[in-house]
Amino acid sequence: MSDQQSMPETDAEWRERLTEEEYHILREAGTEPRNTSDLLHVDADGTFRCAGCGQQLFQSDAKFESGTGWPSFFEPAEEAALDTRPDDGLLGTRTEVLCSNCGGHLGHVFEDGPQPTGLRYCINGLALEFDEA
Repeated sequence: MSDQQSMPETDAEWRERLTEEEYHILREAGTEPRNTSDLLHVDADGTFRCAGCGQQLFQSDAKFESGTGWPSFFEPAEEAALDTRPDDGLLGTRTEVLCSNCGGHLGHVFEDGPQPTGLRYCINGLALEFDEA
């Protein structure tokens, strides 16, 4: 999906649009197993978009190898593309990252990334689609 699509209005419509795995991550805040994403080692030029709505989230020049097992980025394509909120769970308080357009769960952001931002957006590959330039 290269452009934003109309937004599903019901849970049934989301289930129809997304695969079972995408639904679990984007709509139920799930996490894919580490080192399983096809996008983990993508190093081509392009754009990473939300698998739920197609919104541009990250550019390939912000992607880096974090060694965590999930695609990682040091900054979004545009600040307005992402929303964040506290995520209190078994692993303590983290900062959840969501698509600002559809509200889909993408992953988490941490303050242990490279410069220039010092941030590491640790994103589920199944929450993304990649458009090569």
